[in-house]
Amino acid sequence: MAKRSQARRKAFQRHEESSYSRDRKNRSGRRQDPDSAVVVDLNARTHLHTAYAAPRVPAPLEARTPSQKRYIAAIRQHMLTFGIGPAGTGKSYCAGALAAQALEEGQIDRILLTRPAVEAGEQLGFLPGDLQEKFSPYIDAFRDILNARLGAGTVDYCLRHGRIIASPLAFMRGKTFDERTFVVLDEAQNTTPAQMKMFLTRIGEGARVVVNGDVRQSDIRGCNGLEDAVDRLHGLPGVYVHRFERDDIVRSGLVREIIDRYEPALC
Repeated sequence: MAKRSQARRKAFQRHEESSYSRDRKNRSGRRQDPDSAVVVDLNARTHLHTAYAAPRVPAPLEARTPSQKRYIAAIRQHMLTFGIGPAGTGKSYCAGALAAQALEEGQIDRILLTRPAVEAGEQLGFLPGDLQEKFSPYIDAFRDILNARLGAGTVDYCLRHGRIIASPLAFMRGKTFDERTFVVLDEAQNTTPAQMKMFLTRIGEGARVVVNGDVRQSDIRGCNGLEDAVDRLHGLPGVYVHRFERDDIVRSGLVREIIDRYEPALC
């Protein structure tokens, strides 16, 4: 089974990168390496590409803590999984890495990424460009995860051909998350109860949905949709609520200390 999964991943990578390369060649008239992205050395004497992408991590996802292990197992076994906890616990990374792995192995046909367009009081209208350009900063963290798991060239190809879709939460109304779709709603603490209800009622048979957030970092006033949904749906068949704690933070020891200083009392 492991050999077959590895073979499928390699076949997927070859197919997507080959298609990406052909598409780039057709548009530019010359072949380009989809993953040729490095950090610019300001003192370099030779010309370097200026784009940067996270190094690809081809190895299967491995949990870094017992809590992550339970969270990963829950996502694989349940139709709807809530991941709740402080920053740095790996909520988004685990969800994104599992979505990438499922797409690569042919278990799903597309990944749908969404989040509320709420950030320190600013909304999409304050940012320049069209809708895609406005929403891009909100989803960049997930794109970095997908780049690391699939390769930047593959992710770019999948975005342009509908295999990976990033869309604001406000645009989910009327959609159905159908079979063979992996949906991730991030920063869900910034949803209202009405928005969360709208999102959750999009779930169709066979879809896999992950909702992440930290109820203590909400940027909206009043009750937030994440806390409300967990209270309402806890215990339903097919629904799992996973709670990360302060000790589950893997980003850095400093983050744990910072959270300790901020959480007792906020201005």
